[in-house]
Amino acid sequence: QVSLVESGGGLVQAGDSLRLSCSVSGRTSRTNAMGWFRQAPGKEREFVATITWRGGLTHYAASVKDRFTISRDNAKNTVYLDMNNLKPDDTAVYYCAASDGPLSDYLDEYHTWGQGTQVTVSS
Repeated sequence: QVSLVESGGGLVQAGDSLRLSCSVSGRTSRTNAMGWFRQAPGKEREFVATITWRGGLTHYAASVKDRFTISRDNAKNTVYLDMNNLKPDDTAVYYCAASDGPLSDYLDEYHTWGQGTQVTVSS
């Protein structure tokens, strides 16, 4: 079982950058992919980005591709989400999640979730 703790959220202005971190602890031997999702008020949780834990393969939602970068540092057991050129539409609670399966943008593929970190982008 793994545990996930997100950090790095905050209030920024449109065009700013922000880095989110997801600290991973516990038994990661079966973890294959880590994902970032977000949920805006009144909306369903949606996929943002995912990365394989060992190989570094990545996949992004079209809405963030070329602005966001997901990466991982296995030595630090941490997954990052670097967000550039932030827009008000990026305002949401951002969640980190772990999966034993392949890269996926489906919520149901992820079995463990963090508590989330709030990102607010003002115009």
